[in-house]
Amino acid sequence: MNKERKLIGINLAIASALTLLVFWISLSLRGQALAPDQGASWYYWKLPSPTFWTRFTAWGGYLLHQFALWYVILNMHKDKQPPSKTLTKYNKQLIAINLSFILLHAIQSFIWYDGLAQDVSVASSQYSVILMLVLVLIMENGRRGLFFGKKVKLPKEGVKRVFDYHGFYIAWAITYTFWYHPMVGTVGHLFGFFYMFLLFAQLSFAGTKFHQNKIWTFLLEIIVLFHGTTVAILQGTGIWSMFFFGFATMFIVTQMYGLPISKTWRLTVTALYALAAVITYSGFLFDKSLTMIHQVIWIPTILYGLVFLIVYTLKIPSLFKTTS
Repeated sequence: MNKERKLIGINLAIASALTLLVFWISLSLRGQALAPDQGASWYYWKLPSPTFWTRFTAWGGYLLHQFALWYVILNMHKDKQPPSKTLTKYNKQLIAINLSFILLHAIQSFIWYDGLAQDVSVASSQYSVILMLVLVLIMENGRRGLFFGKKVKLPKEGVKRVFDYHGFYIAWAITYTFWYHPMVGTVGHLFGFFYMFLLFAQLSFAGTKFHQNKIWTFLLEIIVLFHGTTVAILQGTGIWSMFFFGFATMFIVTQMYGLPISKTWRLTVTALYALAAVITYSGFLFDKSLTMIHQVIWIPTILYGLVFLIVYTLKIPSLFKTTS
């Protein structure tokens, strides 16, 4: 356990160092001419006049990164080894690939600026990560339950397919999101890249016992709360509380039950969460009212709803096999 905690610290240190690299790259990008902001669905950080080379380098880098990861994951999938205590050849390959393409993206941003955002919707990047969180909820149901520590009986065929193929999807979600953004130095971007680097670390440790470390995986889940809230505050739309309490609700209802804490601590944290929500939506400190407190269930409703939608959809092929 001490070795795994040390590994968590190393991953955090490396992610921090790489985030500093992003910040350093961003200093050279300040003053870059960008197209006028066109509203909530508009991604601001892209060139007003893209060229062949801006697109070629962004898409080329992304596709090479993506297929390199999928190739290694496919080989791991075929090999079907039990979780290892040490790095396997596949882990070393994944680490080398991710570090190489992180540096390549840094160079690409430094010279050509644009990411994939020039050609695809910002929503595609956001929803790809949301679905990743849903897959984690499905896979962790057997260990910590879905609602207040209680396991939900989900169709085993759908759950098995999530376990079998989640690596391919998550590799796509984080690689696509990583190449979607240029390496600019806003607080939201730096926080996002820091999170991406941690996710690449998790991907690189696939097939090891550390990949399943409950403190490490909890950290990867809970960071979304802080990143989503930070971005919402910076956007100034006033919906930061929806993100904060939405993901905090996920913690209270599900994630907390995967941690080695006592029932007393759980009750204490739950009470503090409820008190904070009431104070926030009371209108005393913020421009909100108790009639808006339903916002705290918006994100959980979507995520839990997707859990059932995904596993039952993935069960469908099994129904055809049974019929035939």
